[in-house]
Amino acid sequence: MYIVFLLCLAGAIALALYIREKLRCYSVKALIIKAALSCLFIAVGLVGLYLRPGRFGFFVLGGLVCGLLGDVWLDLKYVYPADDRPYTYAGFVSFTAGHILFLSGLLTDYAALSSLPVLAGAAAVSLALGLATVLSGPLMKLDYGQFRGIALLYGPFLFGTALISLVLARAAGFENTGLNLMFVGGVLFALSDLVLSGTYFGKDRERPVDIILNYVFYYGAQFIIALSVLFV
Repeated sequence: MYIVFLLCLAGAIALALYIREKLRCYSVKALIIKAALSCLFIAVGLVGLYLRPGRFGFFVLGGLVCGLLGDVWLDLKYVYPADDRPYTYAGFVSFTAGHILFLSGLLTDYAALSSLPVLAGAAAVSLALGLATVLSGPLMKLDYGQFRGIALLYGPFLFGTALISLVLARAAGFENTGLNLMFVGGVLFALSDLVLSGTYFGKDRERPVDIILNYVFYYGAQFIIALSVLFV
């Protein structure tokens, strides 16, 4: 646990350094710090898997690795703006795969036949929220443009991580700390992406407060999800 504490402390320091660099400019230096920061939440997941081996941990670790890949792709679009489209697509695909892995771990280890109707309802709500978020883009003055299709695919999995975690945590009487952490992490992930949608697809929304909130929510989500492996 001391190692986990030190990794989280190092993550908080790296996050502060990354935000400071990102507010200055988009650079290869910022990308390196971001990659190192992502390696720290993967390290937390690895420690958790070592202490509490199991299928859930393997799936979560795979999702965290996808998060690292997504981080790198999305920052490369700023370092090399001429290649914006392929890097953004790669980021969307990586994060979609990550949420699929999170959901696979949750459903494989914790879904019961008795909870299938509630899980199906949560999946339907996740689908509705994901579609509504993208389709309401014009009302929110967001233009998804060529990324509308991949955003429609990603949204349901994003909300699914939070809602499926909530259903399973409730089924366990909120006594499984790991599932509770997955729910909190899923909510923070969704909040991060809602802020990110404004900065990516809106106009004049990339204010310092938007950048700070996005990364605080996002990295908070990833570290909390990584910690969940220790407590299931």
